Amino acid sequence: METESEPYVRLASLRQLHQVMADMNTARSLADTLQTVAEGVVAALGYELACVNLVRPDGDLVVAAFAGNPAAEALITGRVGSRDSWERRLGMGEHWGDLVFIPHTEGWVLDDDDVPQWYTDGPAPRFEDEWHPADRLFAPMYAPGPQGSAACGELIGVLSVDRPRNGRRPGAWGREALQMYAFQAAIAISNARLRANMQRALVRLEREQQALRASEESFRQAFEYAPSGMAIAEMGGDQHGRILRTNDALCRLLGRPASAMRRYSFSDLVHPEDIGTLLRTSAEGGRAELRLGRRDGTYVWVSLRNSVVADAADGPRFLLTHVEDIEERKRRELQLAHRASHDSLTGLPNSAELRSRLSARLCRRAAPHSAVAESHDAAYGHPAFDVVGPGFDFRQGAEPYDAYDHHVHTVAPDGDHDDGTKGLAVLFCDLDGFKSINDRFGHNAGDAVLIEVARRLSNGVRDGDTVARLGGDEFVILADGLGRADAQDLAVRLRNEIIQPIRAEGRAVRVGASFGIGWAHCGMTADEVLKSADERMYVEKRSRPKQHRRAG
Repeated sequence: METESEPYVRLASLRQLHQVMADMNTARSLADTLQTVAEGVVAALGYELACVNLVRPDGDLVVAAFAGNPAAEALITGRVGSRDSWERRLGMGEHWGDLVFIPHTEGWVLDDDDVPQWYTDGPAPRFEDEWHPADRLFAPMYAPGPQGSAACGELIGVLSVDRPRNGRRPGAWGREALQMYAFQAAIAISNARLRANMQRALVRLEREQQALRASEESFRQAFEYAPSGMAIAEMGGDQHGRILRTNDALCRLLGRPASAMRRYSFSDLVHPEDIGTLLRTSAEGGRAELRLGRRDGTYVWVSLRNSVVADAADGPRFLLTHVEDIEERKRRELQLAHRASHDSLTGLPNSAELRSRLSARLCRRAAPHSAVAESHDAAYGHPAFDVVGPGFDFRQGAEPYDAYDHHVHTVAPDGDHDDGTKGLAVLFCDLDGFKSINDRFGHNAGDAVLIEVARRLSNGVRDGDTVARLGGDEFVILADGLGRADAQDLAVRLRNEIIQPIRAEGRAVRVGASFGIGWAHCGMTADEVLKSADERMYVEKRSRPKQHRRAG
């Protein structure tokens, strides 16, 4: 276009300008668009040099593209000029519409600022409109404003051009063409940025989706192939607690297929005694040990650990439950507890367990001697203990209270005759003739006798009664709800069972048994009850002739 004179412009030049604008709007990337903009100035507008200065996020302008001189391109591409220096330039010189022209007579003050520059040497102008090597021409590029006006938009960059090929300052047509070109370049750069941002967003979205798919697959693999049970259940609503999904390990543990598991909630499977524990655990997303029902009707001990799965919008949505089989550990714990509370030889409750069971039935009432004490004496036949115990209220003036408000007090028959009162009978049993068996046949024979006696005593009492080995050849039976006659009949029946021959170490031996019957009632300690029964046993043993204490 440098050969055309105003206002004559060749149609071929317009076609070339149109093609350049089409190219910069169809460039594949932002970098390609910027380079196409710079090259279009040289190819279509007739300038020897063109530079695209792009506004960075921090406001400064960077040389993003250069055309017309490879040496200059290598030198200044990527260099940065401060926004303040550019604002100073755009506020100087002559304003040709949106263009800014700074003649050499004014531009010398800009020689030392931080804007990247390239000088082309040449002769001094001979004509008034001839281009001087130090002249500067800038075309600001503004993003389209709300009404489509370039002036209303934000500055996105500046086109700086130098040395028109015809050697003259641009006329009206050249100025209009450069201003129009800068406007179209701004649109192309804005669109390229949008495309670049969209592409980055799409890449980021695709990566996030890939990560999500990988995470979901990882969770699926971990869920499905976990060695312990896993389940997902609903939270809230009418279907709260309903099982949505289970893994193979949980199905094998409970002996139920996955299709059947989806018909249940954990509350349908838990042992009735553990339902409260389950509900607390489900609500809090915590951990508990409880029993779950198998298909065959048995129960298995599991450690159940819940995690609440929630989102920011809807809150808690699902319950992820990890179910670990702890049956073996529970069995070992029960075995250890049984060993601690039971006699290792006979398997009967030991002395500590006996006292624990007996103490659980008794209470010690704490009250001063008053009307309350008198009523207690009348009801239970012994004075209330005047002690400070768990039922004493230390508040000034407060009435004493009963720590066993929900306790059913244990009473005993009154006197030596059967008055119809049912109580907790304590039968103290001591074997007669046991020492001689140990001395004659050895401890193995003695152990066999103790084991058999324990078996006969256990078979001779009701379900719910306690048979314990106190130590040595002493046994104790706790039998609740008996009158005096019932307790005496029980002692006779048990003695008759014990005196039957016992096979020990290949021979038949016999032992006898002496029984003392004591009665437990509230206000006594376990040791006091056992001592009372022991004393009665010795009374009974001494009252019988020696030859009758053992059957043979």
